[in-house]
Amino acid sequence: MKKLAIFIVSAVCLSATAQQNDRVITTAVPFLTIAADARSAGMGDMGVATSTDAFAQQWNPAKFAFAERKMGIGLSYTPYLESIITDISLLNASFYNKIDEQSAFAIGLRYFTLGEIELRQFANDPGTLAKPNELALDGSYSLKLSPTFSMAVGGRYIRSNLKLPQNGDVDSRAASSFAVDVAGFYRSREIAYNTFDGRWRAGFDISNLGGKIQYDNGGQENFLPTNLKFGLGFDFILDQDNVLGLTSEFNKLLVPTPQDFNGDGTIDSIDNEQYQQIGFLSGVFKSFGDAPGGFGEELKEFTWALGAEYTYQDAFMVRTGYFHESEQKGSRKFFTLGAGFKFKAAQIDLSYLFSTSQVKNPLENTLRFSLTFSLGEEFLNDN
Repeated sequence: MKKLAIFIVSAVCLSATAQQNDRVITTAVPFLTIAADARSAGMGDMGVATSTDAFAQQWNPAKFAFAERKMGIGLSYTPYLESIITDISLLNASFYNKIDEQSAFAIGLRYFTLGEIELRQFANDPGTLAKPNELALDGSYSLKLSPTFSMAVGGRYIRSNLKLPQNGDVDSRAASSFAVDVAGFYRSREIAYNTFDGRWRAGFDISNLGGKIQYDNGGQENFLPTNLKFGLGFDFILDQDNVLGLTSEFNKLLVPTPQDFNGDGTIDSIDNEQYQQIGFLSGVFKSFGDAPGGFGEELKEFTWALGAEYTYQDAFMVRTGYFHESEQKGSRKFFTLGAGFKFKAAQIDLSYLFSTSQVKNPLENTLRFSLTFSLGEEFLNDN
């Protein structure tokens, strides 16, 4: 029963403190919004406009068209709620391959496991073990439309197996859905300034655009975490050994805001039923103007992050970042630190998170790891 209680606690954390405010937007499969690699996590959970790496599949697959090596493999491990339990974690694996200088394809897998949960009906019951988990399997194709701009499309299969079987319950199947991504990435040619060279970066990504997910036949349907990301960055190329990259990123869930439809002063089951009737596509358009508090509340539904990465001789990296979310919309606020070490074709990255919010972050004081391999011939992108 203890592990069942822990499972409930983790579900509460994933709901982004929805109990504190009725208009916090919650979705199914929130693991898709967790930064799954240590490099992005070390810069404040950002990646839509950073330079290309093997983990771009989650953030912006259009970046793969600018990859400088033929192939890349990425593996990462993120412990979750580590201060409470040790077998909840997010695992991530990705692979990209450049078809030619203009295009690339990539595949990725994210697997979120909530460990083992022992189910008992009474004290002397020998019990049964359940292993709730969620996964996303995706692929993408990216293409340069010009020497400085690329776009990508991706598809994703999502499977969520969180339902715990009960006595006589024969419908404990996993829920599943499909989603698509559309992304773009801009990287300027290298520009000579007075005392340094520089390069601009920009990107956008609309991710997890797909139908709702349903756990029971005829039961409640839940929105996927459809999300809009866009960002801007600049690389200060101080000399051939020293590069400082600064990046900003903004995010918005393209999901309707829960609200009091019947005007009785609370969001109750009747309001939830009406909320569930909103289709996923109409919900995307509604999400830009449906906040009951007007434009001011709409702005609070954006999160923002700032990140920096210093690279020395393309072998040693130091990173930091800050992430901010409104207190009325989840209250995630944290600083991050990270480092990377590269030797020949292999690179290892680490990151650490310090929460600055009164709401406890499930990734607080957690060390995350990533391992990347860059293989094959080198592609020299236009400067």
